[in-house]
Amino acid sequence: MKKINEALGNMKTSPGFDKLYEQAKRDVLSDPAIRAFIEENEISEKSAAKSLIKLDEYRSQSHLCDKCPSLDECINLMQGYEPELVMRHGAVELEYKRCPRKVRDDEMKHLRRHVKSLYMPGDVLKATFSQVELDNRSRLSAVSKAKDFVDGYKPGETSKGLYIHGKFGVGKSFLFGAIANELAEKHIASMIVYFPEFVREMKQSLNDQSTGDKVDAVKSAPVLMIDDIGAETMSSWIRDDILGTILQHRMLEGLPVLFTSNFNYEELEHHLTHSQRGESEALKAARIMERIKYLTTPVEMTGANRRH
Repeated sequence: MKKINEALGNMKTSPGFDKLYEQAKRDVLSDPAIRAFIEENEISEKSAAKSLIKLDEYRSQSHLCDKCPSLDECINLMQGYEPELVMRHGAVELEYKRCPRKVRDDEMKHLRRHVKSLYMPGDVLKATFSQVELDNRSRLSAVSKAKDFVDGYKPGETSKGLYIHGKFGVGKSFLFGAIANELAEKHIASMIVYFPEFVREMKQSLNDQSTGDKVDAVKSAPVLMIDDIGAETMSSWIRDDILGTILQHRMLEGLPVLFTSNFNYEELEHHLTHSQRGESEALKAARIMERIKYLTTPVEMTGANRRH
């Protein structure tokens, strides 16, 4: 359908212009969102008619990404931005704000600028819940709880994450990918950090003094997923000053954290107790575990190694 200003330009010289104009006006003013805006702001029909071109511009574009298959294929005049009707000095105006996909894309770019250990293997990038094999009860339960997390998560509200544990190759990381992709469908940014690589990156960051920026990026991610905790060589600094700081912040702010690990809670606590220097710090490990337990619900995944 042509935009109303284009249509009017053609109609002015056509017979029956008034009739066509009235039909175009009815089409615009019958839009539910426009109708609600007019009623909320008590705009007269005469004033609405004066703003017809702006109202039609609002109507023709995508809202909440409903007409756009992706950010790259955004149909709006300003890619990644959607119009919002506002009243200013008694006149109808349009303001453009970032659409949900643009918000998520900007958040992910911000996170990637600071943290390089964001990691998703190729097969995980397109993972969906429907692709997870439900060949035993533990896998069925894990997918069910993962779906519950995605369905129940609302930005700004406290949500308890998951601690998905099981043997190597049972599909824990794949399930993480499915969670991330399902959240993306809801325009929610998530951050998957491969923990062994993150530990290496944090140690290297001491050279360029970027540790604080990296920790802040991870602390503030809307949904944080820490993949393969326990596979790293643990140090007291990583445990207490990095992991402990991240978990404490997210606990206080009500931000969800999800983990995958080859270890259950008890085994992970043992891993956290013994540092690479051979130190045994049970109390400090227990403090970290209390935060992890507070933030997560344990979910076991069993089955054959799917990487063989």
